[in-house]
Amino acid sequence: MTSIYAAMPWVAQLSEAQRAPIAPPPTVLHAFRAAAARTPAHPALAYFDGRLTYRETDALSDSVAGHLAARGVARGDRVAIMLQNSPHFVLALLGAWKAGATVVPLNPMYKSGEVGHALRDSGATALICSDRAWESHLRDTAAAASVGVTLTACERDLQTRDDPRVLAFERVPTETDDLIEVARAGHPAPADRDPGADDVALISYTSGTSGTPKGALNLHRGIVHNAERQRTGHPVPEGAGYFALAPLFHITGLVCELGACFVNAGTLVLAYRFEAGVVLDAFLEHRPAYTVGPSTAFMALGAHPAATPDHFSSFLVVSSGGAPVPPALVERFRAGFGPYIRNGYGLTECTAPCAAVPPEKEAPVDPVSGTLSVGVPGPDTLVRILDETGAEVPFGEQGEIAVRGPQVVPGYWGMPEATAATFPDGELRTGDIGFMDADGWLYVVDRKKDMINASGFKVWPREVEDVLHTHPAVREAAVVGVPDAYRGETVKAYVSLRPGAEARPEELSAHCEQRLAAYKYPREVEILAELPKTTSGKILRRELRSRP
Repeated sequence: MTSIYAAMPWVAQLSEAQRAPIAPPPTVLHAFRAAAARTPAHPALAYFDGRLTYRETDALSDSVAGHLAARGVARGDRVAIMLQNSPHFVLALLGAWKAGATVVPLNPMYKSGEVGHALRDSGATALICSDRAWESHLRDTAAAASVGVTLTACERDLQTRDDPRVLAFERVPTETDDLIEVARAGHPAPADRDPGADDVALISYTSGTSGTPKGALNLHRGIVHNAERQRTGHPVPEGAGYFALAPLFHITGLVCELGACFVNAGTLVLAYRFEAGVVLDAFLEHRPAYTVGPSTAFMALGAHPAATPDHFSSFLVVSSGGAPVPPALVERFRAGFGPYIRNGYGLTECTAPCAAVPPEKEAPVDPVSGTLSVGVPGPDTLVRILDETGAEVPFGEQGEIAVRGPQVVPGYWGMPEATAATFPDGELRTGDIGFMDADGWLYVVDRKKDMINASGFKVWPREVEDVLHTHPAVREAAVVGVPDAYRGETVKAYVSLRPGAEARPEELSAHCEQRLAAYKYPREVEILAELPKTTSGKILRRELRSRP
């Protein structure tokens, strides 16, 4: 039977440049070296008042690679990196790749148990982390996981501003080798260790919002493919600034910021971690042309009292990924600051984006559900919508989103059963519910596991959240199902309010009741100062469900 999606109607939404075939280099490392050869004096990294050129970044990461190789890190070994958005992360990443290793990026917010799981599961032989994390909780964790090589870093190095909003910490002495001292030692990179396109670049552990993290095997070819599509698909000139709003340990930041920047010989602008005031100051100082981040980051930036249109005036492309974007936020942000936030959709398992809003277009809003489209797939990507039996559903009908393309990973590290279930015949079953219209625009409704069953009626949390975001007082919203003696489950909303705004729970409930069917609106609304989130900006519904 012929697939109704094989015609790929979304290709008509793409420009000629976006439809054109691409021929990326084997890896982002190859692209980085080409940029270093072409523009050696151009800044590769900007970190507060610090700068590293491509020539300097290449030499420093060579030395890190030479050190790792001398300490016994072999081709294919796993090197875990647990650092914030700083030049140290980039030097560690490039150095590990130059040593032929596979990188295991870890969230710096992880506790000992979470780090221990990733180190043991991946079989990491080396760990690169901050000196503070090493001394506070990682020394014993690494020893228990049999990690033999350790480098630590003080992320106040490579700049002199010491902004107290994010860099209010001191260097902590350790017995380990210091990453920057190693980088400046001038070790030659090992010969014949460069990775190939089909080598595993990353073992990326899923965020764990819905269970035990699994290690997705991101290949070098998948990373450079998506990075090159970012370059050819966006009107960002070579050498421009890319602001790292998303964390680099997350696949969105690593591919759409670091990868896209280096294939375009750009400057990667880093600010340690997200703090709205620091980010706004960096926008004015560095005047970047591109950024991507979760909707929660744009909510925080838009709510900051110092934010003005000038802060965003240098941007040619502002994208969102990692969490759904409410339509009300897009319009509120454009009205207040100018940029149109371009939605995108992807997962760790498809190496970040598999759909995005083309730069010259605006995402349509579904007139029935009010859902904002996440964009259209690329010309190399096939997206299908499937029912519970795995059969395709017609355009406009909801089902599970399935993705096939060069960016889809081959599976999970050491988990053949989970790989077989999630990637039948190499196609990613995302676990996300959505639909596609006849023009190829993709809409994500919600996660399969987050569906609420209220008296037999299906309620998708995101639809309720989008309505809550239309209330002028609401900054963030998350909706979950909670036990109910009469309905089985009922809808509960958690919200945070915009600075200076006031709203009562019953007012917010009534706002939804006026706009949603009776079984959908939240009977309970709880107002919190902040909603729990992962460091990559995803709201943790699981944590909200477990609240007393």
